[in-house]
Amino acid sequence: MALVMGVDSSTQSCKVIVADAETGRVIREGRASHPAGTSVDPEAWWIALQDAIAQAGGLDDVAAVSIAGQQHGMVVLDAEGRVIRDALLWNDTRSAQAARDLIAEVGADAYADRTGVVPVASFTATKLRWLRDAEPDNAARVAAVALPHDWLTWRLRGFGPGNADLSELTTDRSDASGTAYWGADGYDRELLERALGHDAVLPRVLGPWESAGTLPSGAHVGPGAGDNAGAALGLGAGVGDVVVSLGTSGTVFAVTDHVVRDTSGAVAGFADATGRFLPLVATLNAARVLDAFAGLLGVSHDELGDLALQAEPGAGGVVLVPWFEGERTPNLPHAQASLTGLTLASTTRPNFARAAIEGMLSGLAVGLEAIQAQGVGVRRVLLIGGAAANEAVARIAAQVFDAEIVVPAAGEYVALGAARQAAGVLAGGPVDWTVATARAVDPDHRPVIRRRYDEVAALRSRE
Repeated sequence: MALVMGVDSSTQSCKVIVADAETGRVIREGRASHPAGTSVDPEAWWIALQDAIAQAGGLDDVAAVSIAGQQHGMVVLDAEGRVIRDALLWNDTRSAQAARDLIAEVGADAYADRTGVVPVASFTATKLRWLRDAEPDNAARVAAVALPHDWLTWRLRGFGPGNADLSELTTDRSDASGTAYWGADGYDRELLERALGHDAVLPRVLGPWESAGTLPSGAHVGPGAGDNAGAALGLGAGVGDVVVSLGTSGTVFAVTDHVVRDTSGAVAGFADATGRFLPLVATLNAARVLDAFAGLLGVSHDELGDLALQAEPGAGGVVLVPWFEGERTPNLPHAQASLTGLTLASTTRPNFARAAIEGMLSGLAVGLEAIQAQGVGVRRVLLIGGAAANEAVARIAAQVFDAEIVVPAAGEYVALGAARQAAGVLAGGPVDWTVATARAVDPDHRPVIRRRYDEVAALRSRE
């Protein structure tokens, strides 16, 4: 039995699984924490990766390994392969003005046409412009720019200070597509230089099943992927599938055969890990909405769901617009949440619980509609993340989204996707693994939920 290893180096932690290359059955696992913050020394990721690999039984009997990781993070290296400064992560917003400056100089339409995205603070190009403007001495030292999974793959292969062959940096289409200086024709060097101020070495973009090289043990190293592309691969998502991820923040992404170029910037036209495309919308408010209301009502998450199912769709007219931390879709960074429609009759615990779930899901449904507006069809919605395990969330999702709702069995799908990619490197092409389903809910569309939500959200967005 050949074994493959998949890594998910996320914002919070490093998760490692070892799986059967033929079936995807997980054999061993490991995990190590990452430091908190939006600016992190990449060395902490390297230490966590080694710890998690050791917990998972090591690499000696592994035939191939692949690393998926948080997208967009800026890792800048000098000519000797040393990290110049802490990496700015996707959720570091100090480059918001840099994003506006780049759009003003190039134009949103031109960015969308050349790269499939319009710059926002999370993308690597804007962080490089911030570095150029805020830390010019550090910017001048930059010899190479990598993303988290690029740098970890390079280090795993034995490179770094003391063996600084920058030409051995590698990446994949999915992660490169989140930089705002890569497009269908490869890297856009003019956009890179506009951001950083000069040219630099960029990781070679590998094909979906191409090996980046081998380890001393003989194990192949896969190209890796961005975290959302890793999740799509782990889920076996295909054309017509939309993944709705209910994490700390929310994401909605679809698998499609055609590139998406949304000049509004709402939909990022990313690539996936298989040669297709992965248009994506992000929201700032997801599972923490349920945390807040569970705390307010003094109940567990399961009890919150039980309460919500006691109320009718539409929550008796109570509407939550859950912009607790501002919002990215729509782009309202300084917005606040609102709870409206309260009367003596409607102010009940069940209505509050249902309004919380309906509001969270409606915000994500706005993202799905933005993707559909780009010509992407929807066959089913795959609901993942911790909140997806709540039966009420799945049932209410079937009322908010006009599609079949499928809740896959709980699993580390980013790491599983990386392992599946590693198996594909061994096989010379994609492998077919079965993904277990925890729950499926037929469409039960209730337009009243979105009608009231859209009315209130439109009013709030004009304030």
